[in-house]
Amino acid sequence: MPDFAIKVTVAIPTYNRATFLRQTLAGIARQQFPRDHFEVLVIDNNSRADTRDVVESFAGSQPAPRYILETRQGLDHARNRAIAEARGDIILFGDDDILVEPDWIAQMAMPLLADASGCVGAVGGEVIPVFPDGLPDWIREWHSPLAFRSDIGRLPASQSPMGANMAFPKWIFERLGRFHTALDRAAGNYFSGGDTEMIRRVRAAGYEVWFSPGAAVQHQMPASRTTFRYATRHAFDSARSRVIDRAGQPGATGYLAGRFLANIVKALGFALLALVNALVARPGPAKRALVRAWRSCGYLYQIPRSLAGKI
Repeated sequence: MPDFAIKVTVAIPTYNRATFLRQTLAGIARQQFPRDHFEVLVIDNNSRADTRDVVESFAGSQPAPRYILETRQGLDHARNRAIAEARGDIILFGDDDILVEPDWIAQMAMPLLADASGCVGAVGGEVIPVFPDGLPDWIREWHSPLAFRSDIGRLPASQSPMGANMAFPKWIFERLGRFHTALDRAAGNYFSGGDTEMIRRVRAAGYEVWFSPGAAVQHQMPASRTTFRYATRHAFDSARSRVIDRAGQPGATGYLAGRFLANIVKALGFALLALVNALVARPGPAKRALVRAWRSCGYLYQIPRSLAGKI
């Protein structure tokens, strides 16, 4: 297949989710998009051996997914490897646990393929969380579709797409650089923010960020992601990654100092609220308050480290 024919590179970074990956690749295999105009890359970020077996089981698909091993641990190392390997004009990133509709690639690529002026620097698609093992009521309020807009169009600066479903023209990385590898998750942490930081760079360079609601994916959230342990760790590490991101921006010292003081108050307030709810036998609100307290603790842990230049 000649390289010039490939319009879209679908890049799926993966880490130890072989069962979900199989479902994602099955959806990609059913895409209603010209078969000679897209490729599929699976970036294995040091998974168990069964990951490669899953990819090889789709060898008969057209196009067959290409297996790539990236040994540097971290989601953004995997994303950056996909950028280096991509032959498409558009790079469409999806998580390894999403379920996609047959028109997913077409809906995501449409704004970029139609952008003759080169003003669109990124496109995000709808992300709908689904819970195959059920959703506890105490975390329900934190999980809902993005629902930014009902039609394809530009997003305001206050809204950013999710990394589980986003696309970029390949030239954006040539102009602005690749993903910040300190901001997203690796084995042992739940950092997030590499996608948000990239979107901010796109906007700062004067390019538009669009949203395609028709390119909806279902983002699977198994029972392991609905536990109190996961919620608190995710909150703590997400706060840390936000601090690391902000520390690299102008005016960071004053801003982070203010955030430090504010989060002392928040941590104490949410901890007290959790205690009160526990005493009156309201475990759900108590858990929510503790998660928020733990998020504040993430800020309190990371701000001094970032200001001291450690991370």
